[in-house]
Amino acid sequence: MTQETTHFGYRTVGRDEKKRLVRGVFDSVAGRYDLMNDLMSGGLHRLWKREFIATSGIRPGAAVLDLAGGTGDIARLVARRVGAAGKVYLADINARMVEVGRRRLDNLGLAGHVEYLIVDAERLPFPENRFDAVTIAFGLRNVTDQPKALSEMQRVLRPGGQALILEFSRVHEGLFSRLYDLHSFRVLPWLGARVAGDAASYRYLAESIRRHPPQPELAAMLEAAGFVDTGWRNLHAGIVAIHRGCKP
Repeated sequence: MTQETTHFGYRTVGRDEKKRLVRGVFDSVAGRYDLMNDLMSGGLHRLWKREFIATSGIRPGAAVLDLAGGTGDIARLVARRVGAAGKVYLADINARMVEVGRRRLDNLGLAGHVEYLIVDAERLPFPENRFDAVTIAFGLRNVTDQPKALSEMQRVLRPGGQALILEFSRVHEGLFSRLYDLHSFRVLPWLGARVAGDAASYRYLAESIRRHPPQPELAAMLEAAGFVDTGWRNLHAGIVAIHRGCKP
């Protein structure tokens, strides 16, 4: 990788091209995104997200920015946690995903509790010290400049605020790892082709997981962005990990 290039799955592409390609992936899968998440994970993604927010320390009345908020799973959980005195900002770079999220949350009676924004995580349109927490679930690996996004998260947090990251991570080598690879590179594209009509996007998603920094490297990136008290907790043998860091 160079200053002008980055990775899109296993391909090397220009940085601006990656943003266009990622947008295309989620434009393609938005309508079947939630169904595919259930099929791909056997419903486990719902348990992971509930655990992510249940252990977040987010309190009633908090202001929370949910980056890469997509179809609203995290925003829904956070909105119920912060209550009427709090506020959730669902932000995503993809307008189609945000629109799906808006419809879902309105149907759940959360209209007025969530604000919807089309936002690039690398250039957040908020002042410093704005939020009590910033969450991002299964979205950081799709960001072109991850260190810049982490720095922006740190900037908009209030002192003592937390960055909370739920992301696919690195599993231990062995039989489980081989079975996981089989599921990722054979089953996911097959499901993508038959359910969403798009095998290529789900092949990219599998590749993007493998290119994402492992747990210790992501923790070091959080520290480099100015966070303290960083750490992570693996779920299901490291298929996913919950990372956190505090703004001093």
